[in-house]
This record gives sequence, C-alpha cells and structure tokens, in this order.
Amino acid sequence: MWEWLANNVLRNRIAILLSVAVITAFMGYEATLVQMSYKHGGLLPETDSAYVEYQRFLHTFSEDGNVVVIGTQGDALYTPANFRAWYDLGNDLKTVHGIDSVFSEAHLYQLVRDDSLKRFRVEQLLQRPPVTKADMDSLIAHLRSLPFYDGLLYNDSSKASLMMVFVNAKIFDSEARLAVVESVADRVEAFQRNTGMALHVSGLPWIRVKSTELIKGEMPLFMGLSMFVCGLLLLLFFRSWRVMWLCLGVVGLSVVWTFGFLAILDYKITILQSVIPPLVIVTGVPNCVFLINAYHYEYVRHGNKMKSLQRVISRIGAAAFMTNATTAVGFTTFCITSSATLIEFGWVATIGIMVLWALSMLLIPIVFSFMPAPKPRHLSHLDRRWLDHVVEWIVRTSKTQRPLIYSITTFCMVLALVGIMRLKDESRIVDDLPKDNPVLTDLRFFESNFRGVMPLEIVVDTKKRGGALTDPTLKRIVKLEDSLATYREFSRAISIAAAVKFTKQAFYGGNPEKYALLNSTEKTFILPYLEGATGKQGMAKSFIDSTRQTTRLTVQMADVGTTRMETILAKLRAQTDSIFDPTKYIVTFTGTCVVFLKGSSYLVENLITSLFWAVVIIVVLMALLFNSFRILVVALIPNMIPLLFTAGLMGFFHIPIKPSTMLVFGIALGIAVDNAIHFLARYRLELKLTGGDLHKSVDLATREVSVGIIYTSVVLLAGFSLFAFSQFGGIKALGVLTTITLLVAMLTNLLVLPALLLSLNKRIMSKAFQEPLLEIMDEEEDIELMELKLEKPVAEVEVAEGDEADTR
Repeated sequence: MWEWLANNVLRNRIAILLSVAVITAFMGYEATLVQMSYKHGGLLPETDSAYVEYQRFLHTFSEDGNVVVIGTQGDALYTPANFRAWYDLGNDLKTVHGIDSVFSEAHLYQLVRDDSLKRFRVEQLLQRPPVTKADMDSLIAHLRSLPFYDGLLYNDSSKASLMMVFVNAKIFDSEARLAVVESVADRVEAFQRNTGMALHVSGLPWIRVKSTELIKGEMPLFMGLSMFVCGLLLLLFFRSWRVMWLCLGVVGLSVVWTFGFLAILDYKITILQSVIPPLVIVTGVPNCVFLINAYHYEYVRHGNKMKSLQRVISRIGAAAFMTNATTAVGFTTFCITSSATLIEFGWVATIGIMVLWALSMLLIPIVFSFMPAPKPRHLSHLDRRWLDHVVEWIVRTSKTQRPLIYSITTFCMVLALVGIMRLKDESRIVDDLPKDNPVLTDLRFFESNFRGVMPLEIVVDTKKRGGALTDPTLKRIVKLEDSLATYREFSRAISIAAAVKFTKQAFYGGNPEKYALLNSTEKTFILPYLEGATGKQGMAKSFIDSTRQTTRLTVQMADVGTTRMETILAKLRAQTDSIFDPTKYIVTFTGTCVVFLKGSSYLVENLITSLFWAVVIIVVLMALLFNSFRILVVALIPNMIPLLFTAGLMGFFHIPIKPSTMLVFGIALGIAVDNAIHFLARYRLELKLTGGDLHKSVDLATREVSVGIIYTSVVLLAGFSLFAFSQFGGIKALGVLTTITLLVAMLTNLLVLPALLLSLNKRIMSKAFQEPLLEIMDEEEDIELMELKLEKPVAEVEVAEGDEADTR
C-alpha cells in the first residue's frame, strides 16, 4: 500500500498540489465563517437531571443570571451632585440597546395604596434627584425605611451601594453583547472621571464577555508565538530558510483546514477550541522534523533525491500514521463522553492532527522533489558532536547505571504517590482569570459587600394550585430565608414572602414596623390588594408561576469553588428537608451555581473515563504493532511514570483536579507514547539485523532513535511551554503540566525503556514480537539499505537559484 502511495504521490505531484490549493481556498473561506461561542455552559448532557431542572426553571421563571452589577462604596455617593450623577448614569444605561431595566437606590420603586381600585400602584420612589443636603437626607431616610431593599441594593454597614443592570438574554448570547458591554464600560468610565468615585462592575454576563475577549486576544498571539518558536527551532536544526518556511507552511495550512472543519461542523470557538490551533502547530512541527530527518538520512545513504523521497513515504508513512494516530487518540476519546464541549473539542483536535499527517506526507515529499538536492551544510545536523556526546551518555547510562535509574525512578514514584494522596477536586467559575485581572478584583468587592453575584435558585413546588401563597408555605419560606442568612457565602434571599411583607408595609403607608407576613385578621382587608399585586402584571410575578403552585427563592453566592459549594449545598439540603416535608413539597436547587458544580464534576468524571479509554486504545494499537504482552507492559511503564509524576507534583503544589488539568494526561500520553513506538520498532528491526543480539540491538536502537526523540521533544517542550504565558489559569496549567509530563516522558523513554529491555533481556523476548501483526517499517528493505556503504552522497546537479537565503 505504502509503496503504491509513494509512487502515485510523486507521479501526480502537480495534480495533488492543485487539489490541495483548491481545498485550502475552500477551507479558508469556511474558516472566515467561524464564530465565537457566547453561550454559557454546555458541560452537561441534555439528559442530566441538573440540566433538565435548570431548563424547567428557565421555562417557568425566564433566564437567571442576566444582571450586570455596578457598585461603589463610601459616603461620597450620598451628596446631591454625586447622587444625581448616579441617577443620570442609570437613566443613560436604560437607553442602551440590550439593557432592559436598571435598579438602584436612585431607581427603585415603591407600592402606593389605591383604595378606589383596591390595588397597589407601582411608582418610582425618586421623581427627581435631590438638590439640597436636606433633600438628600430625606431621601436616604425614606430608602432606609424599606427593608425589602436592605442587603439587595445597599449595605448600610459598609456604605456600599450597587446598581443592578438587567440585560437582554438573547442579545447577550450573541456577538451584539460586545457593543452593550462597551457602552456600559464607557459610561462607567465617564462617571468615574466626572465624580472621582471608583466603580466596580461584575455579574455573570460581564464575566462571560470579558473572558471571551481574553480568548479572542490570546488565540492569534499564541498562534504567532508557536509559529515563531517552532520556526526558530527548525532554522537551528536544519540551517535552511527553505526548510523552515516549508514546515511552517504545512502546519499553517493544517490550521486553516482545522478552522474550516470547525465551520463545516458548525462548532464555535470556546476556551477549549482556542487551544487547538497552537496545539496543531506544536504537534505538527515534530512531524515535519521526523520526515525531513528521514529524507536526509536516506539521501546520505545513496545520494538519490527521488529515491529518498519515495522511501520516506513508503517506509515512514505507516510509522508516521501510527504515531499521529496515538496522538489523536488522546483527543478522540473525548468524543465518547456525553459533554458537548468535550465532544466538539475531541473531534476538531482529532481531525486537525490527522489532516496535519496527510498534508505533511503529501506536501513535504512533493515540495522537496522540486527543490535542489540537500547541500552538505543542510545535512550537517546529522553529525553534531554535542548531540553525539548526549546520545553516548544515554547509551552508557542505560547500560552501566541501571540500578541508579531504577532507584531514582522508584524514589520519584513514591513521592508522586504521596503527592497524589494530597490531590483535591476543585473548580471555580472564574478559575481561568488571572488573580490581578480587574474582573476578579471587582468580583471580590461584591463578595465582600454583598456576598457574591453568582445566582443560586431554590424552587419550591407545593404540589397544589395556589399553594405558594398559603400561610404554611410562606412561613416555611421565611424560615428557610433565616437559615440562608446564617451562611456568609449567600446574599440576602429574595422571595414571595419578602414581596408579601413589602405589600403589607405599603398597605400601612410604608411603616417599616409592618414589614411582616399577614396575620389572619389582616388577610380579610389586605387580600384584595394582594391579589392585584400577584396578578400577571404584579410585582410578585417574578417569584411564582401562573398557577401559584411553584415559587422561587433567589440568592447570590460567592464563587467559593466546587468543594466548598458541594459541602454547603449538602448541608442546606438537610436544612431544607427539615423545613419542607419532602412528602408535601418538592424543593430543587438550581441556577448557574448548581449547573456549574454539576457540570464541572461531570466533566472531570468524563475526562477520567476518556483517559482510561485512551490507555485502552493505545494498548490495542501497540498490541497490533508488537504482538507481545510482555513488550507491551515494558512499553507502558515509562509512559505511565510521567503521568503519575505530574499528578504527584499537582498534589504537592496544590494544583487541583479540574477540567483544564485533567486534559493534560490524555493529551500527554498520546504524544509521549510515540517515542516508545519509534524505539521499539527500531529495536525489533535491529534484532533482525544483528541476528537476535539483544544487547547490541538495544544499543543500536538507542543511538538511532535518541536524536529524533530529542529533536521532537525539544519542539514539543518549547511549544507547550508557551501556554505558561497565558492569562487563563486553565490554559497556563495545561501548558506547564504538559511540558513537565513530556520532559519526564522523554527521559523515561531514553533511559528507563532501554534499561528495562537490557535488564529483562530474554524474559520478554518472543517470536511473536519479531513477527508483528502490523508492520510500520519495511524491515526487509531496511536490511538491504544497512548493507550499503554509508558514504557522503555524490553531489547532484544543484540549482543555486533561491538558495542564497539559506543560513550560512
């Protein structure tokens, strides 16, 4: 098959180039249609109970969490000039398309009793801003007489005040939300400039937009950095500008095709998807290094350019396919989860890696076939003395220092196991933002003064029509509110009980002492007014459904992390069940906080499952390659050690288990196992060449493969280490941990693997290993090539045109 492919690729090179150009143009057009994802969530499958409950809540009470909060602190607000500016800011924000309403101390409402209609009128408390100090004091006194707003719009003890800006849900799930956020930011900046007061802005919509903007800013940056670093390494390795530009061109086309497939599959760019282009670049350049090294080795042997290119395809094609397939497996296993986010990431990454393999196998031989034969300076990278010294040290160490290798490895594994015991599962909604980011700083302001901005909804189903307004239900809601008030992580709860209290206070002319539930006597004459307040246009419509069977309690929560949140919700569940008899009421916890908690836990569980299947699939692939269980175990040991080592480091350095850190293991395993495949394939070949001399075969395989492993590992380490400069904590952790894992994998495959082969010797050898089910090298042909005299090739006629750009 590979022989046939090699012949046809080189014979039809013009047609292939034209086809690639046409497809690239199409993919480039499709890539321009790719959009950013502005929707929150996507971690839970649609069949999950938490997702179903959340959707039911949205259907009943509309969207939650669509509030941007603007806060300030200090007495400076309560001067006529500044309060007027606060009033004008709110009115100005109301004019912005995408903002539905504004709620603050300057824009709140009161109920006015209308005896003629037996109902309450809703009126804005502030008809005009205060002009004098006396007006301001009178207004403040009136505001403080309304307990309904205490802890909701102001914190009297800390002198903090906030403005709630309700945004349109549909607009904030589209690109149009950027204009809304910019408008809010401009007006906030103008207010600060004019008054000298500091404002803080937060809320889930605000955090989502700012996070997305960081993604958009980082993606081209990391693509450019990846290209630059990989190009620099290629130039250092091969000392040829043409080779560098060829490799970068191949990976660049692969990125274009990947974006094209992203659009064809109708996927949008998320935080995960934004990592794929740099990943394709970083994993693609070692592919090119591998193929060009093979071409140069072949050319040195016999000096025939076309024959060298043909053999690169026929002899290296299967090996390159298998190593790319194992790399892709680390991503493909994400597709067997039920998380839409992981499935999309898995498919796009898998397609990107396999597209890269196909383009590199086609374009590199074809382009080199049009170029002059390599000059001696282009081949000098095959004979670098410092690298020879490194390889010689590796060979000598694996031969003579095996006890030391095993001792160090065992010590590291014991420490790793201790570290693993310290691992914790922890995620936060704003995990990815840097600690000094203004969004995070502002969030801490609201958590300090109002206990948070993350929505938590408690839905109470009374199982009977009208049950939400009965005395027993309202009293139980008040009791639950009292329980919620004992948690420092929760803001003050707002519920139908608070609305009823507010209505009673309004009936008595705003007397704050009457802010309480109705007694049996009061129901007789207040009930008609209450009916109006709970109608379709009444203030209570946000708290109960149309049948008055189901009601909600809304609280804002601090971003305490999944571990603490799980503990809090478990304790709250026990308290809720003691208040609401489970046989009479159905109480559900939902909202963004709960969905995030469930989604994060679900994602971690799915990533663990995908890692298990990645190991299984890689084991199957290696079983097909080597057909020996004992060799398979030996190959897996040096590739499992890096995963355990990294997990141990996470425990010691308090890096929690979360989706971004769990991604590392599947990705790193798929990449690292490539080294073992190359080594063992070469080892098997050397066994045939040496007539079964095990020690000599290990020696020769180590010398042959070490240079390639070092080259590709250097590129991978340099590429992944770039992610450490990301502003996102998750991407930064992905870069650092993957770099560490691949570094350890390089060392274990160069030292531990040959040491194990030498130590176990004939105990792991079998006839099945020497006769594989699936060959990745044309071993008989390679035997013939080894019999050739390795001389410097006879120089072919070279065309010097364009070569001046090569590094001298």
